Amino acid sequence: MQPEDTPELRELYAGFEANHMVPLWTQIDDLMPMHPAPKAVPHVWKWSTLYPLAQRSGDLVPVGRGGERRAIGLANPGLGGRAYVSPTLWAAIQYLGPKETAPEHRHSQNAFRFVVEGEGVWTVVNGDPVRMSRGDFLLTPGWNFHGHHNETDKPMAWIDGLDIPFSYQNDVGFFEFGSERVTDYATPNYSRGERLWCHPGLRPLSGLQNTVSSPIGAYRWEHTDRALTEQLLLEEEGQPATVEQGHAAVRYVNPTTGGDVMPTIRAEFHRLRAGAVTATRREVGSTVFQVFEGSGSVVIDGTENQLEIGDMFVIPSWVPWSLQADTQFDLFRFSDAPIMERLHFDRTYIEGTDR
Repeated sequence: MQPEDTPELRELYAGFEANHMVPLWTQIDDLMPMHPAPKAVPHVWKWSTLYPLAQRSGDLVPVGRGGERRAIGLANPGLGGRAYVSPTLWAAIQYLGPKETAPEHRHSQNAFRFVVEGEGVWTVVNGDPVRMSRGDFLLTPGWNFHGHHNETDKPMAWIDGLDIPFSYQNDVGFFEFGSERVTDYATPNYSRGERLWCHPGLRPLSGLQNTVSSPIGAYRWEHTDRALTEQLLLEEEGQPATVEQGHAAVRYVNPTTGGDVMPTIRAEFHRLRAGAVTATRREVGSTVFQVFEGSGSVVIDGTENQLEIGDMFVIPSWVPWSLQADTQFDLFRFSDAPIMERLHFDRTYIEGTDR
């Protein structure tokens, strides 16, 4: 229902342009689509490609003040070359060589690390040394000083996840340099935060005040693995323990609130039995997965992608997806769900159901 093109209308539009105005009637399809129409596209990054490139960067690019981190962001092909995996999330592979130290800094953006292979690095968060090992999920909430040091003769790589695009778009970012090295080179098996907080069902009376982000620096693989194993065992016993047949899943939580570990990022771990297939679903918001163990496939918007250990993939908003396991299939997942839920934009549709 566009107006007829006339000299008077063109003059009106010229006036709009000269005064930095845009009429709604020429924009409505882009501004208010019938359903989410993301510019981000589904994409799979193969670990067999990512890791050698990160390794080569270790040969050529120093780590230290200025560059700060040897981290390579995953750039969604639909987002114009920015190192954004989605409009709200940033994901990267970070590589630290033998005996290297990444100096301390802090920033407003919330961050985490997930380790798919390797050990021997400690991340120091606000002076608390936290061991990094395979399968561990580690937090660096916003405005916490943090640096990393590798105590071994071998390199180590892991993935980083942050809310950089969301923070950048909304102009909320601050950054500050810290120590040139790290404030504590100790290598304890468990951090002080774990020793205080990581006792099942128990909360220290010295920590009764709720915190915005979780006070736990590391969620250890042995606990994640045990929880998933028990869910599937309970399912075998006929108990309602899994989210769907053959599909165990856990969410990492802030023990002071029972909510998400950080205000902008949700993190989960999923395990499928060999042969299990998940329902196809659509969700508002962005999701990133990394395969931790096993093999299988993801069908995203009708296209099937085979997956192996370390492979990463992104699912943009409202794009349909499902998983299928060839072997036992373990996957780490993070998303922007806390943002969507807090703003009441969240919505999920599962095919074959009324929700």
